[in-house]
Amino acid sequence: MTARDGPQDRYKAVWLIFFILGLGTLLPWNFFMTAREYFISRLADPEMSHFLNQTSGPPSYLQSMFDNFMTLCAMVPLLIFTCLNSFIHQRIPQQIRILGSLVAIGLVFLVTAIMVKVAMEPLPFFVFTMISIVFINSFGAILQSSLFGLAGLLPASYTAPIMSGQGLAGTFAALAMIFSIAIGAQQPESFIGYFTTACVAIVLAIFSYILLPRMDFFRYYSMKDKTEYRVYNAELETKRDLIKKDEPNGMEQNNSKIIPIHNPDEKPSVIAIFKKLWVMALSVCLVFTVTIGVFPSITAKVSTVLGEGNKWGLYFIPVSCFLLFNVFDWTGRSLTALFTWPGKDSCLLPVMVALRVIFIPLFMLCNVQPRDYLPVIFSHDAWYIIFMIFFSISNGYLASLCMCFGPKGPGNIPHHFSCW
Repeated sequence: MTARDGPQDRYKAVWLIFFILGLGTLLPWNFFMTAREYFISRLADPEMSHFLNQTSGPPSYLQSMFDNFMTLCAMVPLLIFTCLNSFIHQRIPQQIRILGSLVAIGLVFLVTAIMVKVAMEPLPFFVFTMISIVFINSFGAILQSSLFGLAGLLPASYTAPIMSGQGLAGTFAALAMIFSIAIGAQQPESFIGYFTTACVAIVLAIFSYILLPRMDFFRYYSMKDKTEYRVYNAELETKRDLIKKDEPNGMEQNNSKIIPIHNPDEKPSVIAIFKKLWVMALSVCLVFTVTIGVFPSITAKVSTVLGEGNKWGLYFIPVSCFLLFNVFDWTGRSLTALFTWPGKDSCLLPVMVALRVIFIPLFMLCNVQPRDYLPVIFSHDAWYIIFMIFFSISNGYLASLCMCFGPKGPGNIPHHFSCW
């Protein structure tokens, strides 16, 4: 095997590790979102209702404001730390950023699982939950950016397993919630296992990351710029030792060469990097801003008109909101394996991203309850489901497409060859 050919990813082990890392980054947050009813139930006034027994009566102030505060506490730290990552990665080593973020998120979920058994008044529990959301999304932003930077060292096809793992994370969390409803496991104790499952996923991601540097394929791509000239000189030294007995003294010096390589310590400025990717960066930011702005703060408040008095009312939000979104989001991410339209330099890509803003009023005009001002135009469940399909598939496809079009190092294959 020559240095130019490089080692192969045997058994797709590196691909699978990045898939697990992608799964571990978003699975905890998806478990947190799909457990929305658990958090809202604990915010009820103690003298008015019991756990998950709130079929009547107006919601309390904290219950009505939960989705809005959850969205705010998720978006603000996510935006701040995503912007700060350009500076954080220059000052904090990669291992600390990734392992530290995984451990921090794992500890938050471990405490959340313990808090299921701890009695607490609604207001302190509300504050604790919002602080947890801030921590999860702050470390999540650092973790995701670090993982995509890590994948940037490899061929372009290794960005997609992270995106696919993130897409599957939401599907797994939604299915877990639907399963718990189906078996009637909706008591507080059942959520201990629910949050503990997220901790297990994080532990699996930590072990996968520790295993990653042991892979020859990963070592080759992550270190070749720094060590290629040393490897070449080591090979020459070996050859000199072998022929030393047959050559006159000093003759072996003619075999040495100077390999012109770039200095690995020379790092481009943040401004120079931003000039190359600002369109893709702003596009990704707008895609996720629209998505997080309505999901689940608005979409989870839509009421069914077909499920009144039957079991569909129990499954409507878990299926039509969480499961449907994550399945078609994963579908959109996977479509980049088949085609990458429109192209990187096409003006149509940012236009398509901007057009997703239309989903905000569309969902607001669905049967969102309670409401005071806007009329309900799209009351039927079918409208909501149609909007959710296009909303989720466009989120997955456009976000994955922009990630695939990000700049790569000179040693990697061009993006238009593959994103899978």
